[in-house]
Amino acid sequence: QLVDAGGGVVQAGGSPRLSCVATGFALDTYAVGWFRQAPGKEREGIGCITHDDGTTYYIDSVKGRFTISRDVANDAAYLQMNSLEPEDTAVYYCNASNDAARVAQGLCDQPDYWGQGTQVTVSS
Repeated sequence: QLVDAGGGVVQAGGSPRLSCVATGFALDTYAVGWFRQAPGKEREGIGCITHDDGTTYYIDSVKGRFTISRDVANDAAYLQMNSLEPEDTAVYYCNASNDAARVAQGLCDQPDYWGQGTQVTVSS
């Protein structure tokens, strides 16, 4: 399973870091994606990191503010969020995917595992 953590209430402009830790399987052979779901909206993919060379992909709204990284030795991945805005308020989820064809397009939307989600609330 995947365990998401690191959410909470953050002031606008804050910089929390979310973590995603795999238990029971080795994360190093999977691409890791981050998604979020805001109240009343559909879940959207915000970024993805490949398993082999660590290439990252982001949607435009977070590009330059969010950074995805991974720690292979600890079966973990991270989402560093900077310059948060109230519009970033959502439940954030990580996932693990080995769908090579989709990941090559920067899409981690066919995962084998999902985290349980962690709430990030940005106060203005």
